[in-house]
Amino acid sequence: MKATPLLRLRAHPLRIALIGNPNVGKSVVFGRLTGRYATVSNYPGTTVTITKGRAMVGAEMCDVIDTPGVNALEGVLSEDERITREMLVDGGAEMVVQIADARNLRRALLLTSQLADFKRPMILVLNMLDEARARGVDIDSEALAECLGIPVIEAVATEGRGMSELRAALPVAAIPRAARDAGIDHLHWADGTAARFRTIGTVTLGRFQEWLGRAVRQPLTGLPILALVLYVTYLFVGVLGAQTLVGALENVVFGGYINPAATALTAHIPIAVARDFLTGQYGLITMGLTYSIAIVLPVVTTFFLVFGFFEDSGYIPRLAIFADRLFRSMGLNGKAVLPMVLGLGCDTMATMTTRILGTPKERLIAITLIALGVPCSAQLATIMGILGGISVWALLTLFAVVLMQMVIVGFLAARALPGDRSDFILELPPIRMPRLRNLLTKTGLRVKWYLGEAVPLFLIGTALLFLMDRLGALAWLTSAARPIVTGALGLPSDAAQVFVMGFLRRDYGAAGLFTMAHDGSLTGLQAVVALTVMTLFVPCVANLLMIIKERGLRVGVAILTFVTIVAISTGTVLNTILRVLHVTF
Repeated sequence: MKATPLLRLRAHPLRIALIGNPNVGKSVVFGRLTGRYATVSNYPGTTVTITKGRAMVGAEMCDVIDTPGVNALEGVLSEDERITREMLVDGGAEMVVQIADARNLRRALLLTSQLADFKRPMILVLNMLDEARARGVDIDSEALAECLGIPVIEAVATEGRGMSELRAALPVAAIPRAARDAGIDHLHWADGTAARFRTIGTVTLGRFQEWLGRAVRQPLTGLPILALVLYVTYLFVGVLGAQTLVGALENVVFGGYINPAATALTAHIPIAVARDFLTGQYGLITMGLTYSIAIVLPVVTTFFLVFGFFEDSGYIPRLAIFADRLFRSMGLNGKAVLPMVLGLGCDTMATMTTRILGTPKERLIAITLIALGVPCSAQLATIMGILGGISVWALLTLFAVVLMQMVIVGFLAARALPGDRSDFILELPPIRMPRLRNLLTKTGLRVKWYLGEAVPLFLIGTALLFLMDRLGALAWLTSAARPIVTGALGLPSDAAQVFVMGFLRRDYGAAGLFTMAHDGSLTGLQAVVALTVMTLFVPCVANLLMIIKERGLRVGVAILTFVTIVAISTGTVLNTILRVLHVTF
């Protein structure tokens, strides 16, 4: 194969697209080539936008593009597949590096034959070769390269194996021979080629992994396993994070050292407004940093750790199959589990991830349900911290009410909105023990995101509350909300202010409820009602902007209005029922 002229002198960096089926390791290869970390998880749909980075190839700098996973580039396409196809058609990619799952050569070659039609120089990377060999799959990569007319690289990207060979092969990328065969039948060609160059021998995959992979999908065993997963999450996040770590940070570090020291220092400031701005009731230090660092950061960090573990284990796609029947009643299918679970980390990212769903109707229903009832990591951790300290029944009551509301809304939306439901096709990755390095790296980057994105928003929110308090606007809003909060919801009058804070940002409101609960201002019943309403309450500003971006201003305003009405109505009914039944938790 001759060196491609694409690596000679150019007016702009060579654009190399990493393309492949979902969950084949594109983002791992991207990170190895560019040094940038893209989110890597053991389930499809992790990459939902195009990510760009730069890599040195010889003496030349190249642009490397990480694309969403695709199953096809012709026929009826999903939104992700359309994005990738348009990039190829419009010339956004001048070279293609196809990342393939070596365990499923036939599927990879089907995509190879479609990529060949775009007549771009290509390289095929057979990734996860170690897992393929564990399953008894052996591929003659040299003969396959000769057949295709392009370099074929054997790789285990998570360990860095094959990356130097990939860099060395970039100058000799070539247009596949399949592109020169007019009228090729892609499926027939993929079947025949895979059969010629793949042999299957003895499978060495562990029996326990096989049993566990089946068990989590079956109703009889899947439900107890799900209960165990939730219980482990509760212990790790609700007990270790929200009680032990928060107690140490809030009471010892901030309560015993930081806040007293800050108050002593600001006492020398002659301007009272400036003192209050830093260490008053709505001070940047005493409220903004205490809420964001002492209360929310520990629970967010522990949640990111446990969430990353289940991400990388391969459990989440199996949960999608397990929950498919439930989601079908809501006009969706099991694939909607993926954005819903991502919403437990960040609702904004989850809203973006709804692009993996097949129809506009499914995307609209999923976005509405995420805005309505999926708490973000900070909010979920706060819920576990408050209700976990009251009783497990309080926690189960909240989740049951929220789930019931989501099912009812989804059921009605499925029948009221026009459109069809897409087919549910999802490849199952292997059950595997997560790699500690990837888990810690992912958690560290998510914590870095929280510190860089969420903490400044907490400080801005605190400054806004301080300004509203000084201007009297906070008192007016609190007074306007008090009849609903104290009357319909049966909460203390101070909770009205917390809900105003929650309107600015839900996790800020949840942190306010956390403080009220620890101060003894809320009974068990009031805590359940307040947190239920806060969970169903308006989406945060970032998520609202993402909804408007994805669906338009009119839909965004409609969803905002709808979820607010549902939240208040549900809280009113729940408060009435619990009081009539004399439930105290």
